[in-house]
Amino acid sequence: MASHPDPRALGNFLKARRAQLAPRECGLPETDTARRVAGLRREEVARLASISVDYYTRLEQGRVRASAPVLATLAGALRLDDDQKRYVYELAGRSDAQPSRRRPAQRVRPAMRRLLDQLTGTPALVLGRRLDVLAWNPAATALYTDFGAVPAGRRNYLRLLFTDPGIRELHQEWRHDARDAVAALRMEAAADPDDPALVRLVGELTVLDSDFRTWWAEHRVNGASHGTKHYRHPLVGDLSLDCDTWADPAGSGQRLMVLTAEPGTPAHDALRILTSWTTGRAEPVPEEVESRRTHQVSRDQSASA
Repeated sequence: MASHPDPRALGNFLKARRAQLAPRECGLPETDTARRVAGLRREEVARLASISVDYYTRLEQGRVRASAPVLATLAGALRLDDDQKRYVYELAGRSDAQPSRRRPAQRVRPAMRRLLDQLTGTPALVLGRRLDVLAWNPAATALYTDFGAVPAGRRNYLRLLFTDPGIRELHQEWRHDARDAVAALRMEAAADPDDPALVRLVGELTVLDSDFRTWWAEHRVNGASHGTKHYRHPLVGDLSLDCDTWADPAGSGQRLMVLTAEPGTPAHDALRILTSWTTGRAEPVPEEVESRRTHQVSRDQSASA
């Protein structure tokens, strides 16, 4: 660790760096025809880094010492390269807390892959760090989306919840489920707050969605491994499914997320239909499920009339 941190020098660097950035470079709208300051405003940097404007102002004024997690989020918000990151950590006296240049690639463990392949009658996903979707079975594709069509770098459960209209519409209780997912990411972030990919994800969603910005700032955490999710599927109607996650016992950080329904329930029948379609075996639609679909369509038409 540097023996003589210089908060004033760090503040001067932060001011200079934000003056070099145009809003469009950070995904921010340029609505002003004439800006009073060059580059980004303090409140824009604070928003991108998910910290308060008051705290960021004190950082620039050299009145507080930045923590390693704050430095990591600022590095992402200000688009710092590796040399700039090292310089910032040195100024803050936290050179020993600098993030490594590269995290190991996430690869699904063979045992997790085999277990996923054996779950043929229920949707299942393997989630990695930052809630990245590492693997999925055909039933998960039928329920959610074609994950294979999503670029690997953007194949993240939380990002899809906030940015994919189809997945957002699928969740009947989207605000509840999305807020819980943000809290799960917040809890996971404690284990590796300097992860550059995590910083990018948080920065992107902070800019794109005001709900994410609000919920991330709450610092709420959620480590629940089971619960119930309510979906409205465009083909089979309403579904209430038990959601359970199991951590990889090998300590890889990967988790298996499985969605199931009680046998004999309408949701179980609907899952059986979805599964049959993914395997190419079209099954007759049970009368109860067909009745629910017809009722749902009628109700939606009445609501839109």
